[in-house]
Amino acid sequence: MITVPARRFLPGDFKITEWNSLLPYYENLNNRPIDNTVSLEAWLKDWSELEAVISEDACWRQIRMTCDTTDPELDKAFAFFCQEIEPNMKPWSNRLQKKLMGCPFTKELDPSLYFPFLRSIKNALALYREGNIPLEAELNMLAQQFGQIAGAMMVSIEGKEYTLQQAAKFLHQSDRVLRETAFTRINDRRLEDKDALDELFDKLLALRHQVAVNAGFDNYRDYKFKALGRFDYSPEDCFAFHEAVKKHILPLQERILEFRRRRLGLARLKPFDTAAVPEGEKPLHPFENGQELLNKGIETFTRLQPFLGSCLQTMKDMNRLDLDSRKGKAPGGYNCPLAETGVPFIFMNAAATMSDVITLMHEGGHAVHSFLCHNLPLSFFKEYPMEIAELASMSMELFSMKEWAVYFNREDELLRARQEELERVIDVLPWIAIIDKFQHWLYTHPGHSRQERSNAWQIIQDEFSARNIDWNGLEKYREHNWQKQLHLFEVPFYYIEYGIAQLGAIAMWRQFKKDETAALENYKKALSCGNTKTLPELYRAAGIEFDFSPDYVSELKSFLEKELTALGL
Repeated sequence: MITVPARRFLPGDFKITEWNSLLPYYENLNNRPIDNTVSLEAWLKDWSELEAVISEDACWRQIRMTCDTTDPELDKAFAFFCQEIEPNMKPWSNRLQKKLMGCPFTKELDPSLYFPFLRSIKNALALYREGNIPLEAELNMLAQQFGQIAGAMMVSIEGKEYTLQQAAKFLHQSDRVLRETAFTRINDRRLEDKDALDELFDKLLALRHQVAVNAGFDNYRDYKFKALGRFDYSPEDCFAFHEAVKKHILPLQERILEFRRRRLGLARLKPFDTAAVPEGEKPLHPFENGQELLNKGIETFTRLQPFLGSCLQTMKDMNRLDLDSRKGKAPGGYNCPLAETGVPFIFMNAAATMSDVITLMHEGGHAVHSFLCHNLPLSFFKEYPMEIAELASMSMELFSMKEWAVYFNREDELLRARQEELERVIDVLPWIAIIDKFQHWLYTHPGHSRQERSNAWQIIQDEFSARNIDWNGLEKYREHNWQKQLHLFEVPFYYIEYGIAQLGAIAMWRQFKKDETAALENYKKALSCGNTKTLPELYRAAGIEFDFSPDYVSELKSFLEKELTALGL
């Protein structure tokens, strides 16, 4: 299914051991004459191969480090790339970008294929500053400290030690005392490191602001919008998204929470009640371990369409997954594309909960995207925008609901699983608005104090929070719970993409409900384009619009209301 192309520029057994081993290949590309369009495209293929080899090497270093944050050798290997390879590589990449844009034959490249790539190169050249290279290397190293701090967090509940991801399963229990115990211990453990995380974040903010100033920007927000290649929307569009979520989605969230409150028979809903089951009911337990989660995931995907299942099966055969939570493993989950071999790696922290099934569906959607892009001729074409990447993952969550009987033998459990997914879809949109608006504040207020940051966080959080959750007596946890969001530390400003894509995924699901075959084919068609089309073009290829205006959100809200009613919510 996946064929790894033979190397034509680098030796087949080439390994990255030091910068000097890479330097001759950059010199070759920089010095090579380009006489016509044919030689230009050959030159681009060689550059693409070099970038793919380097990218895959870097990805494996990060994968191994996140799988075991306690191994100093793995940390050292990642640090070597950040400090020795990447800083030396960036000036040469800049030279090659200049060579490409200065080449007279570049204008003859097919714009229907090359336009997004050339637009991103032009953008990168405008932002490049040699003085930012050491700052960016330092930022990469600092960002990894979040995983090390969070990966060491453990709590004891009922005499056993758990990672925070594992401990979260107790929040689903019917025993309210146990839920509250788990909630307070998880959050108390986070608070133990609040000063260390504040200190780390202060360093990140200062360095990011300096990068922006060096590049000629007043603040990091404006710089990062350019650096992320947000050509198709602006900060003002993000603000419109925030308001649309507040107006149209927050009432749906409050409706769902009221349903849960009545089911639990509580006078007031506390934050540790929002995922709970009523007395006499057990939390959903769809699998026992990561192996069972994966096998059932393969079957789920196969029932949707055999090609989808074959993607996960190939990953299983090649040991490209690490699913179970354990001590010393970094938090979170991701799908890491591997540019040369084409078979990605899924990392997550499964603890036998329904949310783990959703995570596998999500990361599996990313993986399918990687497979569909593998045969594109240049690795640059596979570096697709995050707004389409997250559409791939979030749509797969919703598509896969149709086949979740794989995980459940009883109809009532299957209904609950689908209810939980729809709750999650709605719950996540206000949280995305909170995180995104907070980031706008963070980076347009450089030099702010920790107290000012905390005050801004609480104001923004209040603006988008459901009014029927009672935080009385738990305010100290709410004040610092921004620190649990790894994106703030590791991938700044990467969060609104989830909101844009979640709206797109709802539209894809609406399409799927009308015609499953057409929706899946449109899904695959859009993802197969990689980064050869603009975002609006990619969304249109999927059969939907790139739109997150208040009117569009209102339209999707009406669809969601009908689905909530159909599921008894």
